[in-house]
This record gives sequence, C-alpha cells and structure tokens, in this order.
Amino acid sequence: MTVDFALRLASAAARVLAPDGGSVLIGKDTRVSGYLFEAALEAGFVAAGVDVRLIGPLPTPAVAYMTQRTGCDFGVMISASHNPYEDNGIKFFDREGGKLSDAAEAAIEAALDLPVLTVPSQRLGRATRIDDSRSFYQEHCQQSVPSGVRLNGLKLVIDGANGAAYKVAPRVFSDLGADVVPIGCSPNGRNINDGCGSTAPSLLQLTVPGVRADAGLALDGDGDRVVMVDHLGRVMDGDQLLYIIARARHEQGTLKGPVVGTVMSNLGLEHALAALGIPFRRAKVGDRHVLEMLRDLDGIVGGETSGHILCLDRATTGDGIVSALQVLAVMCATGKSLAELATGMTKYPQVMINVAVARRIDPLTVPAIAEAVAGAEAQLANRGRVVLRASGTEPLIRVMVEGEERGEVREIAESLAATVRAAAAG
Repeated sequence: MTVDFALRLASAAARVLAPDGGSVLIGKDTRVSGYLFEAALEAGFVAAGVDVRLIGPLPTPAVAYMTQRTGCDFGVMISASHNPYEDNGIKFFDREGGKLSDAAEAAIEAALDLPVLTVPSQRLGRATRIDDSRSFYQEHCQQSVPSGVRLNGLKLVIDGANGAAYKVAPRVFSDLGADVVPIGCSPNGRNINDGCGSTAPSLLQLTVPGVRADAGLALDGDGDRVVMVDHLGRVMDGDQLLYIIARARHEQGTLKGPVVGTVMSNLGLEHALAALGIPFRRAKVGDRHVLEMLRDLDGIVGGETSGHILCLDRATTGDGIVSALQVLAVMCATGKSLAELATGMTKYPQVMINVAVARRIDPLTVPAIAEAVAGAEAQLANRGRVVLRASGTEPLIRVMVEGEERGEVREIAESLAATVRAAAAG
C-alpha cells in the first residue's frame, strides 16, 4: 500500500464503476495512514470526474449502509481490519452495499496499469463531507432489534479496539438504555487492535467481572467482527454467537434456509444446530464465501468463528454491532444470561498446527498425506473432523483436527503435521 498505488486504484475503480462520472462514499478506520490514503483516493476519484463523499472514521458496515442510503455508485473503506496499525487496505462495496462481483474486481485489476485518468476541468468531481453519517448509521443499528426492545438494566463493557467503532459503538448501546463501560475507545492512530479488540479480548475478560457487568463485547479495528464475554469473563466466539442467533430465529419462525459456517467452524455448532433440526452448510474460509453460499441457498444467517457474522435480514454485510445487538435482544427477550444462552452448544476441542512448506501445494493430492488423513478420519468417525488446507497468504499448510477428546485430537494433529512436514521436505 502506497500513495501511488491508492491513486492508481482510485483511477482504475472510477473507470470500471463510474465510467460516466458518479459518486463514491469513502470511510476509514483510525490508523494514522488513513489520512494519506483518503487524500490519495479523493484525488484520484475527483480527477476522474467522480464526486466524493467523505464520512471519516466509521465501521466498514457503516460504509456499506451509507453507500446504499446516499445512492452513491460505490463505496470504499480504508482499513486493514484486525491487523496492526502499520498495515492498511482498501475494501470496495457496490451501490447496494454488497461485495463487488468477481468480474468487477478483475476489471479494476486490469485497469491498474493504465495512466491515471484526469478529465477536463469542467468535468472534475467535487469532494464533500457528510457530517451526519454517524447518526444515520447509529439509527440503522438500533433498528436492527425488534421494536420496543430496550437494554435497560444491562451493564455492558464495550471494547472498540481503538478502531473505527470507538465513538459510535458506545452510543448505540447506551442510547438503547444500557449502562456502558467503554474500553479501547481512545484511538491515537497507532493503538488500533493493540492489546484490545476481538483478537485480544483478555482486557475485556478482566473488566467484565471486575465491574460486575452482565456481558461485554469486543469489536475489531473496522467493526465488522465481534466476540462477546459472559459475566464470568468467558469468551463467546463467533460459532457460539451464531448458535444463539440462529436458535432464536428458528424458535421465532423467522429463520430461512440453512445456517452457513466455514470448514473451520466448530463441529459442536453443527451438532447443536442438528439437534434443533436446523440444517448447516460449510463454505470455504472467508466471509465472501459465506455470503455467496447464503445467497445461493436463500439463507439469512451465517458466519465465521472469528466473529464475522452475517445477518442478511438486518444488514448487507458482516456488522459487529448489529450482531451483538441480536444476541443482547435474545438475552432481553428470554431473561437468560449470555452463559445460559450458550449452554446448548458444546465446543469440541480443536487443535491447529501450521506447517511451513517451501512451496504451496494441495496437501490432499499427495498420496502419503491423503492416506494419513483417511486413517485419522476413520479413527475419529463421527466424533470429530480433520481439515487440511493451504494458507491463502503464507507458505503454510494448516492442519486442523477437532473431536471429543482433547488428548486424542492433539495426538492426531501432531501425527498429521509430521506427515505433511515429511512429504513437503521430500
């Protein structure tokens, strides 16, 4: 990510998504580099004749929502999500607040090497700031719970990861009546996800019982993921939250289609949903693949263990605040604690071992590895699962084994890892 790249990307995106002019909405998280990339994108879009709407630091799902609400041709979020502040990235949304199609992404990539587009002066775009975006998004989040639902009487700890949701998240929950204790809500440009947020919930785990809160929630840097903590400080990950939301929808008669997880979703989630008669499907890792499968199967609820949860009857993309509100609404409706709501699902022990390889390979095409996997699956039978997959970003083979007995799971995982290591070395 460089200024030059951001400028060229803006030009390429304008050629593909707004070839005759139009408008784009730009949001960002709290990274210090967001200022320079925002300026570079703004320059590239204005030069290409595209009007720019700037909304400042707001969560990724706010960009998706506001793109749709304002009628912009597309939206852009500047964020590296749960990564440290040194990283940054750029995400695109279409005019409906959804992910870009594969064809659109390919076209933008193909246009990256073209000269930066600059239209005649009379056709240059304009840049303006939308100062009421936060209140519009806040209202959208609050409307995601049933009419009349209030959080009065609940004491909540909100960890904003010093990121994009640092201001809007505490306001959403406090305006619904909760007694809010904010942490990780003091960004300085360099402390995003630093010892806080959904990838580092230890501070939240200490704070919730420390202040005698009913629950806590931790968002990631761009606010599209959430994990929660019960009153005893125990983490509830995306699988457990997905179970609570899906079960409530099922009991209300509003659940459509199967629940969609990923190949890494805990087997306990699949078994718990099966006990309720709820079908479950697994997509490849990545919220994009979960979304695609939900659309293909006419489903509305899915997500990943990381806490990236999709409630398509409430939002067009993963939204940490909206997801947490769905869980809290169930707590209010049932009078049960977060811990009680999660008791219907038993998490199976899961062991993950990353095996470094010199080159990227499909592990299941190697006979020795395929044979070892078959043996492990036969040993576990219906008591567990084995997943081997190549990392999409690193020269690693990820070996994941889960089952009822932790000792057995660890032993099988280590044996498979050794087989992969030996095969990769050969």
